[in-house]
Amino acid sequence: MSSLNDKLSAALSSREKRHIRRRLPVSASPVLPSADFTSNDYLSLATSSTLRTAFQSALSTAPQILGSGGSRLLVPTPAHVALENRLEKFFGAEKALLFNSGFDANVAFFSAIPQPGDIILYDEHIHASVHDGMGASRVDSSSLVKFSHNSVVALKRSLRKLLHERDDLRDGRASAFIAVESLYSMDGTFAPLQDIVHCVEELLPRRNGYVIVDEAHATGIYGPQGRGMVAALGLEGRVLARLHTFGKALAGSGAAILTTELIRDYLLNYARPLIYTTTLTYANIIAIECAFDMLENGSAEVTQLAMHLLDLSKYFLELLRPHLQSAPAELLCLPGHLRTDDHEDATNTASDPSFPPPAPIIPLLTPHPHSLAAHLAALPQPLFTKAITWPTVPVGTSRVRVCLHAGHTRDDVKKLVDGIVDWVQAWVAREREVERQWLSVAEGEGVGLWMESKL
Repeated sequence: MSSLNDKLSAALSSREKRHIRRRLPVSASPVLPSADFTSNDYLSLATSSTLRTAFQSALSTAPQILGSGGSRLLVPTPAHVALENRLEKFFGAEKALLFNSGFDANVAFFSAIPQPGDIILYDEHIHASVHDGMGASRVDSSSLVKFSHNSVVALKRSLRKLLHERDDLRDGRASAFIAVESLYSMDGTFAPLQDIVHCVEELLPRRNGYVIVDEAHATGIYGPQGRGMVAALGLEGRVLARLHTFGKALAGSGAAILTTELIRDYLLNYARPLIYTTTLTYANIIAIECAFDMLENGSAEVTQLAMHLLDLSKYFLELLRPHLQSAPAELLCLPGHLRTDDHEDATNTASDPSFPPPAPIIPLLTPHPHSLAAHLAALPQPLFTKAITWPTVPVGTSRVRVCLHAGHTRDDVKKLVDGIVDWVQAWVAREREVERQWLSVAEGEGVGLWMESKL
């Protein structure tokens, strides 16, 4: 295996030199909830005593909790069917189909549903799972069309071009699938769903345009009872499919696609990530049911957690923005959509859901994300964040991705902002000291010697 080892080692070494080698996070002790600014536990339900107690009680009375027996197509799983029925009613969907993860669900849908001759238009920031699904589909690579992030203008331009070139798209023989996320996981931006749906309906009046919305990072937080942005905007009947995951704000595992009966039946027959894998365990199903009990019962606790989370998002930005005004933009900055306070108060988002609400995902753009993350982790009271680089995000957009949680306090957020500001000040001070030393050399030994030393 020497040749293989050499090639694998060379690839890893290349990533190491470019500071993009991935490693598992390591901590000498468990990360305290107050110090966790990197996980997707947005509502802090993973540490909720209410949910924990309900889960333990349900486990103690459930007829089955271990394993699941195999693939959904091999063994009857009444608990899974019951959960799907519940999800259909809760989300107002024709049919629901469970998957082991959101990744599996996206791969299944986009690899199986679009047919030869169809077109997939996708936001340039769409999740990697959609890319893998498209790559495994029977759609020709020339019919996979990327459009600029959240740009309805770019989507419209691409659709018009395709309609001009494709008779089969104009007359309805071919279909166009539009893949977007309601809340983007790396940017914290919201898709203009109403405008996207209207654009597709207007340009494809034969109803051969289909919008698919990944609600992974919106589930549990937005919309009535946490049903997501599609529900918040009243678009349930105007999108073909929605993906909801249970492993983020709902502290469980797995995902579901909400769609039509025909598409569900087709996925059961053609979706390889569903057919050829052991399904979620009964314990997983019980945990999901308990989380939905909290959502469906209109729990004041969940409502308050969501409102507190959105308030913390606003508070974090209010604290940080003034400091960034005096920091070098090339060292650290917020993305354009967060540089000014253009959000309404979090308490008003329910009455005006079309306005982009605050998001718990806040990217701190910097060419030195590992340094910032390491600085925060090395504080006397460590704060854990995650450096994100290419290929997860585009080249030149490296960042530390901050994820706020409902379990955080304003004091926790202030400590995070203070740590970020300390890093900026220390970095600027080091740069100034280096500049001072070079100037001292230039003045003391002559410009020629200074230039020679630089060479």
